[in-house]
Parts: sequence; structure tokens; C-alpha cells
Amino acid sequence: MLTIQKTDPASRARLSVFATPHGEVRLPAFMNVATAGAIRGGLSACDLKELGCQVMLSNTYHLHLRPGDEKIRALGGLRKFTGWEGPLLTDSGGFQVFSLAPLRKIREEGVYFASHIDGRRIFMGPEESVRIQSNLASTVAMAFDECVQNPNTYDYVKQSVDRTVRWLIRCKSEMERLSRIESTLNPAQMLFGINQGGTYPDLRTDCMKRIAELDLPGYSIGGLAVGETAEEMYHIIEQVEPHMPKDKPRYLMGVGTPLNILESVRRGVDLFDCVMPSRNARHGHAFTSEGVRNMKNQKYQTDDLPVDPGCLCPACRNHSRAYIHHLIKAGEMLAHRLLVTHNLWYYNHLMEDIRAALDSGRFDELYRDLAPVAATRI
Repeated sequence: MLTIQKTDPASRARLSVFATPHGEVRLPAFMNVATAGAIRGGLSACDLKELGCQVMLSNTYHLHLRPGDEKIRALGGLRKFTGWEGPLLTDSGGFQVFSLAPLRKIREEGVYFASHIDGRRIFMGPEESVRIQSNLASTVAMAFDECVQNPNTYDYVKQSVDRTVRWLIRCKSEMERLSRIESTLNPAQMLFGINQGGTYPDLRTDCMKRIAELDLPGYSIGGLAVGETAEEMYHIIEQVEPHMPKDKPRYLMGVGTPLNILESVRRGVDLFDCVMPSRNARHGHAFTSEGVRNMKNQKYQTDDLPVDPGCLCPACRNHSRAYIHHLIKAGEMLAHRLLVTHNLWYYNHLMEDIRAALDSGRFDELYRDLAPVAATRI
């Protein structure tokens, strides 16, 4: 259930609360990506709570392969397995249809993969994806879909959209069946549908209208940030948003930079996820109030300031730029942990600032202040 508290008069941005079986989520929000049940960079579920995370996201395909969803089910589900107490979203494995293209074949019944771990044959269709997510007992399960590379031909994208809609109907039917089984770990699990259609506005609009008719608990926009420009992405959001149910959460999958988030909130998006804060941290890049700082640069070797002087994350409260620069050069794992900690703090507190600005009617002012520096490289 979504309760809209305020809307921004100058844009489509909205402040709301999403009630789930595992707690409320204040929106707009960023979901922290724990693909295999952990944040890469040595962070645990306990760390996420300190960083202001509201929702943890894990991946169906990867957890199915290792350690296996049946094992996780036997241990009480993914929240108990990882120690994460809040809402949890599981991606369906649909993105792997895109990212593992050389290792898969798409058929109407589903997708045949060769495991990227050991090459063994794996089949995943809508029913299998939902059953795996049911074993994981996530709060929100994503529908199984096909994410296509951009750009792509109109005819192929149209066929893909039609198949994705048919798969969504099968996902919904399977989830309804599982919710009636007494042994299901989370019978209140929520299914989110996914809008696809490449960079074709008419296919996107048609897809959104069709999936909205299924009256699901939430809807996402998938298949963006996979080859198109940022302006193309924003244009697609603008085309799709008017057809998304107003009383349901709107999730933009796999996006993105701080500027992407600001621009997408302006266009009515509520939820985001991306590996960027942790991935970039492992390459020495820190998001700050002044822009993106490359901590590998020699100028930081005697700099005793925190990574971001205005930041209250554990890394900035306790360590200097010089120390983190030294850890990177020495190949110490602690460098990754400290920078991932910082970046996730930055992202989660960016969302807090956005929510506070929406609450006080200052979102346009916040946008004008942050947008110019959000993509700046120092």
C-alpha cells in the first residue's frame, strides 16, 4: 500500500510511504544491491542499517546457483540467512537474460542458461523465477522479463514486449498459487511488474497500459541504462510515467548516478537501485558533496581531511584521505570497505535530503543546488 504525502508543484516528484509486510519504506529511496546476499566490499546487513539503508536487493539467478534457494528456504529465507531485518527485494533473473547473452537461449517457455560458474545447464521461466523468489521469501519479487540491448530493432523489441507481458501473467498466476500454500514462507510476498520496450515510446506506452491492468502492488521501468543516452532514458520515463498507476510505487531498475536519480525523481520515480556506489568505490572513486573524487590521485597522499568534510559516515568520521589513499596503493581490502561504506552513506543520505526537500517544499531548490555538482569529477 502506498500513501502519497506530498507532491512537488514544479515537477512530478512525490513524497510517499510504502507499507510492506516487513516494514515501511519512505520514498523516494535507494535500494542497496547485495547481489549474492552481501554488499561487495565487505559490508554486512548490520552495516547497511547504520548507513541508513531501507531496502536490500538481492539477485534470484545468482542465489539460485549458489548456495541454492532450497538451502536458503531451509534456513528460514533470505532475511534470516543474511541478518537483514527490513524489506528485501529480489530481482527475477531477467537482467541476466541481457547480461549473460552469450550463455543463454530464449524460448517462449523461458530461458536456457549455461551457468557462468561451471557451465551446467539451467532453465528459468516465469514460474521457476517466482518459485525461487518464494523460497528466498523476499518482501518484493520482480516479474521475470527480457531486458534487451539498446539500440535494437523495432520488430524484435515488440516481440520481446509481448513475451514479457505473457510472462508477467504467468508470474502473477504462480504467485497467487504459492500464496495459498500453507508452507510458503512469505504468503504476503508482493509482485512488481516490469515495463519494457527499448527506446520506442509507443511500445513503452502500450506495455505500461497492458501491465497496469493486472493491478499489481508495484511497477518498474526496466531495460534502461543499457546502451541508450541519459536524455533518451529521461524521455522514456516521461512517456511511461503518465500511464503508471498513481497509487503504486514506481521503480527505475539499475539506475544510476546521483544526477540520474535527481532527474528521475523530478519525473515521478520513487525507487532506485544500482551497483555504481559499491563498484565505483572498489575502483577508488568517492561520491561527495563537491563531486566525484578519485582517491587514487597522488595529491591525496598527505591530505589529512576526510573524503568529504561534511559527511558523517564512519569512514569520514575516523579516517583521512591520506590514509584511504595509502590503503588503495597498498592493496588493502580495508580501502574497499571504507569507500563502499562512504558511497552507500552518500546515496542513502542523498535520498534523505530529497525527502526532506519534498516535505518542506524545497525540492526545486535542492535540484538546482545539487545537479551542477552531482556529475562533476574533481
